[in-house]
Amino acid sequence: MLERLVEFLLSTGFANLTMPQVLMIIIALYLLYLGIAKKYEPLLLVPISFGMLLVNLPLGDLMAEPTNGELGGLLYYLYLGIELGIYPPLIFLGVGALTDFGPLISNPKTLLLGAAAQFGIFGTFLGAILLGFTPLEAGSIGIIGGADGPTAIYVTSRLAPHLLGAVAVAAYSYMALVPILQPPIMKALTTEKERNIIMHQLRPVSKKERILFPIVVIILTGLFLPAAIPLLGMLMLGNLLRECGVTDRLSKAAQNELNNIVVIFLGLTVGGTASAAYFLTFETIQIIVLGLVAFMVGTATGVLMGKLMCKLTGGQINPLIGSAGVSAVPMAARVSQMVGIQVNPKNYLLMHAMGPNVAGVIGSAVAAGIFLSLL
Repeated sequence: MLERLVEFLLSTGFANLTMPQVLMIIIALYLLYLGIAKKYEPLLLVPISFGMLLVNLPLGDLMAEPTNGELGGLLYYLYLGIELGIYPPLIFLGVGALTDFGPLISNPKTLLLGAAAQFGIFGTFLGAILLGFTPLEAGSIGIIGGADGPTAIYVTSRLAPHLLGAVAVAAYSYMALVPILQPPIMKALTTEKERNIIMHQLRPVSKKERILFPIVVIILTGLFLPAAIPLLGMLMLGNLLRECGVTDRLSKAAQNELNNIVVIFLGLTVGGTASAAYFLTFETIQIIVLGLVAFMVGTATGVLMGKLMCKLTGGQINPLIGSAGVSAVPMAARVSQMVGIQVNPKNYLLMHAMGPNVAGVIGSAVAAGIFLSLL
């Protein structure tokens, strides 16, 4: 009886728990705290951190591959949605259905702000190569600068899947910290006079323009950069479902039920890749630091482009909206609004900032297509 009791105790997770696993469990619990108590991107941070918690509990084998007729772990099969490139495009479908492209259509000049903010991606790509990462790994790290979690996951799953846990945690952490990280950069690069600029009301956008925009964009970008079609195609389809007026049920399904299901699966499986063996390395620290640099550079270049456009237009563009060129929709646009009203409570920049914000989503998907095509 005593022997069986000893065997049972040795078969529990308590007897097989290692210090790296304990540390990863602590990190997972901290991320859960940030998602629940601090409300930092909770819809994604909670399932990601819970997946991280599950995979680091010993003997659970949730990410185990099937061997010798034995079935694999639950998260192994759910992870196929990432490995096969299914989840991120479906997230883009929901983003397209949720997002109003009107501000970008009304003021197409803001496309330049979204393009400028992608400089952080390519600058960090070069920096990562200089630090000794392979081009494939550097592309996965650089894409964090777009502040677009699904794009970062899609690119990393194809170029450097062994970095997926670190890249995903970094990407979603910086998305969640947009309201904290961006304002100091925005204020440092602009004057109070520039932040006080009140922009003219956007022109109304016709229904025909709203319907044609996603169709024209996917044709042009798809012909130019075929590798970007999975992400941009789903983004534009989602927006077309929203705007065409005859597919309300499909639009609502993409925004709600489908999007919510995919977010759960995506979050759990991304967290499942963050096991102690892969996550607790010096490489991971480098990735998190480089991701922060990429995001901050992207914010800065967007604001600097806003300053240039402000001068070229005779003060018609408030440079603050340039920070929304990173594609954290719509949080980055809200931060532009927040910093603007601190100077002038009547300065409503939200809709103006949505233009570069949408452009940033398109820009990060194009950057992803470039990396996938070249690398």
